[in-house]
Amino acid sequence: MPKIVFEKIIKADRKKVFEITSNFENFQKILPQYYPSVRTISVRGNTSVVEEHLRIAGRELVMMAKHVIDDPILHEIFIIGGDSKGTHITYHYEHIPNGTKLIVEVNWKLKGVMRLSSIIGRQDISKEYSKIVDEFALIAEG
Repeated sequence: MPKIVFEKIIKADRKKVFEITSNFENFQKILPQYYPSVRTISVRGNTSVVEEHLRIAGRELVMMAKHVIDDPILHEIFIIGGDSKGTHITYHYEHIPNGTKLIVEVNWKLKGVMRLSSIIGRQDISKEYSKIVDEFALIAEG
């Protein structure tokens, strides 16, 4: 799948937006419809390895993700195992007057059934991931 990039203007402080969107340990609590299971495997400094289940486009991805945090500027997610191994997701946080500009870049690498379904539903996966980011934005603005 090609790389997708989208921007969101969020009417909340950059630090708050960063805390909500990078605190993967809370994803299961705040967005259970998308993250039915999140389990931290290891933490070393600003890098964590996490087992995640992500529901997107009518499917559930099971993946091992490495989260690299540069508070409050950058959150990178490298999928190192599972259904979407090789996927790279980057969240850039820019301070703007009255809020935060969030730039999200996603380079999906899907395998098996997800790869076949992505050929048919590329837009679905992109739209669904954008909805997840919209949900994060609503929480931050609330």
